[in-house]
Amino acid sequence: MDRTHHRPPSGFSRRDFLRGSGAVAAAGAIVSQTQAIAQEAKGTRILSGEQTLALSVNGKDVKVKAEPRTTLLEVLRYQLDLTGAKPVSGDASSGASTVMIDGKPVSASVELAVRCVGKKIETVESLAKDAVPAAFVACDAQQCGFCTPGFVVATRAFLNKNPKATEEEVRKGLNGNICRCGTYANVIHAALMVVKGGANG
Repeated sequence: MDRTHHRPPSGFSRRDFLRGSGAVAAAGAIVSQTQAIAQEAKGTRILSGEQTLALSVNGKDVKVKAEPRTTLLEVLRYQLDLTGAKPVSGDASSGASTVMIDGKPVSASVELAVRCVGKKIETVESLAKDAVPAAFVACDAQQCGFCTPGFVVATRAFLNKNPKATEEEVRKGLNGNICRCGTYANVIHAALMVVKGGANG
C-alpha cells in the first residue's frame, strides 16, 4: 500500500493556527479599546458628593445643588419648582418628562443634571404663549392631562425641525410619547394645526 500521502501529524494544525490568530486579534482589540478609554479619561474630573451646578433653564441662569446621580427631573421639580415634566417612568418609556436640551427632546427622568451644565434647557413652562399648547386646547388633545406637557414639548421640538411635516411624519416624530387616555388622534390634529398656521402658529 502506498503511504506517501499519509504524513504523520506535525503537531500544529490549520485549526490551531486559526484559533491562535483569533486569540491574538481579540487580545489586540482589547488592548486598543483599553488605551482608547484611558485616553478619553485623561483630564476627566471624577465627581463625588453634592455639587453646585450652574444651569441655563428657560433663558435664565440658575444654580442648583446636585449629586452626580441626581436627575435633571429632580432638579427641575424639587429645586426650581418647574413641575410640568412628570415622573411617570424611570426608563424614559413614557415621554412624560420630556424637555428640550439644546433644542432636542430629552427625557429629564434619565438625564443627569451634571451633564446639562453649559446647555440650554427648555421646559414646558417656557411654551406658555406658544402655538403648540394653544392648538392642544383647540383640538382637545388631552384628557387627564398628565402626559400633555411631554407631548407639547416633543411636538414643539419636532416642529422646530419639521415645520412642514405631514401627518405620517408627525406620527413617527411623536412615537416616543405615550398617552394612556388615548388622545393620539387629537394630538396629531393639534400638531397639523400648527403646521398649517393655526392657533396663531
